[in-house]
Amino acid sequence: MKTFQLLLLLLFTTFFISCGGIKSTLQNVDNTAIKPPVRNNQFIISEYAADGKYGYNQDYPINLGFENEKYSPKNIVYFFNALEGPNGEKVFYTKIDTCCPFPSKKSIMGAGTLEVYIITFEGSDARLTLYLNIYEKGKVVCPKGLKIKKYIQE
Repeated sequence: MKTFQLLLLLLFTTFFISCGGIKSTLQNVDNTAIKPPVRNNQFIISEYAADGKYGYNQDYPINLGFENEKYSPKNIVYFFNALEGPNGEKVFYTKIDTCCPFPSKKSIMGAGTLEVYIITFEGSDARLTLYLNIYEKGKVVCPKGLKIKKYIQE
């Protein structure tokens, strides 16, 4: 495992040097953002995105980096469990790609990437593409075109 990490570090270092460094284009990082409360394996989200770019544009990803990157993937589950389709449909999500490297002090490698997800809805052929970031923090809201799932207390 250490050899793999060393190889990745060497690869990123070579990439940064050869490209003159990567500059972040992320527009919605907020290091003061607080992780939403979690209940029944879902974030409790109460607001909708004001900007149609939120989540749909690589410069405005859904920033879920509230913990160390090793533990952040659970935030992706919490996020998607808090959403439903525009008509209340169940949401399904699949990671399809990793893209868009950017510098990050919160990554053990010194750089982060965005995760690209396809979202589908039960009983529908509609598909959405969302960009998620598990390295940086930001206010977590519901992207346009989706609805906040009502929290059901168990």
